[in-house]
Amino acid sequence: MPGIYPLKGVIKHYDWGGNSFIPSMLQHENPGQLPFAEYWMGTHPVGMALVKTTEGEKELISLTGLLSFLFKVLDVKDMLSIQVHPSKQAAEKAFARENAEGIPLHSPQRNYRDANHKPELMVALGDFWLLHGFKPAEELVYTLLNVTELRELLPVFNQSGYAGLYKHIMEMPQAEVNRILQPLIHNLSSVYQNREPDRYDEDFWAAKAANLFTKNGNIDRGIFSIYLFNLVHLKEGEGIFQGAGVPHTYLEGRNVEIMASSDNVLRGGLTTKHIDVKELMKHVKCEAVYPEILTAENGTGSLLKYKVPVSDFVLEKTELAAGDTINLQAESSEILLVTEGEVQAGGITLKPGQPSAIVLAGTDYTLKGVAARTVVFRAGPGC
Repeated sequence: MPGIYPLKGVIKHYDWGGNSFIPSMLQHENPGQLPFAEYWMGTHPVGMALVKTTEGEKELISLTGLLSFLFKVLDVKDMLSIQVHPSKQAAEKAFARENAEGIPLHSPQRNYRDANHKPELMVALGDFWLLHGFKPAEELVYTLLNVTELRELLPVFNQSGYAGLYKHIMEMPQAEVNRILQPLIHNLSSVYQNREPDRYDEDFWAAKAANLFTKNGNIDRGIFSIYLFNLVHLKEGEGIFQGAGVPHTYLEGRNVEIMASSDNVLRGGLTTKHIDVKELMKHVKCEAVYPEILTAENGTGSLLKYKVPVSDFVLEKTELAAGDTINLQAESSEILLVTEGEVQAGGITLKPGQPSAIVLAGTDYTLKGVAARTVVFRAGPGC
């Protein structure tokens, strides 16, 4: 049954989200200034999108079956938890184990909400900041030498490497966390009273994290990771891929994100949510990472494609001026999203208020730009 239908995604109100970007995209009133953190477009059971048809709204899965990917828009006002995603084999085993233990699917104590891995690609919609993987050894040594309060961690790294250092800080008693980080946070708080924020400086994010996550006098151990991980700045249109085991967190900005259809997250700090250190340490890759910033390259016709090393999904992008057209065919069901401007897609118009659509397999269609500048993302299963 080929065709294009307006898609109604699922809004997620996580506490780190902004309160204007996603409401503006959806033309959704937000009088209570709720945090609109994510907008999900897919068939995941905890975020099933709906399709608007002449017969009323239907669950997306009823038209497409289970999609291999989940497509999102994120508005990151405050930093997310430091997190790691499991491999597919590990997720299958652990999901079955938690089911056997009788842990409810929506329980805050649940680590695995499905049996899938969660490789993910994000593309920045403007300036975006994140942490991504452990620093190369020479950079990490430099940091530990030059941040006075962290110097006592250098012998741990020299003797035990990345795994020993990360295990040391993650299993450290809270009193020790406070002892090491309290002087650092005290110094930063006085510095940033008289200095403009510098997002290229790890101290800025550490000060922000301390303000957000210090509770009952206890400092979040996730602040260590701000200094241990690569601090990455992406510009509009640039992307980065995160595979299984790579520790990361989003710090600030807006993006689109596509991943295997999963919600499996193992957290390591900077959060009020459930943290399971033992489970986290089973999956984190304790090794140097050299961040690879991705740009879109040749894709379908005049679309540009972000290349990733997995087959669960593909993401393409195009920019259209008014009157520009692109002829396309959907070999599999795919999702269109307009993040700027207005475009005609088959018989429907995508713009603020209705930014997304599902294109069913076998549909031939044309994209036609209406606004002076329109940005369209095309998300689908990989090859």
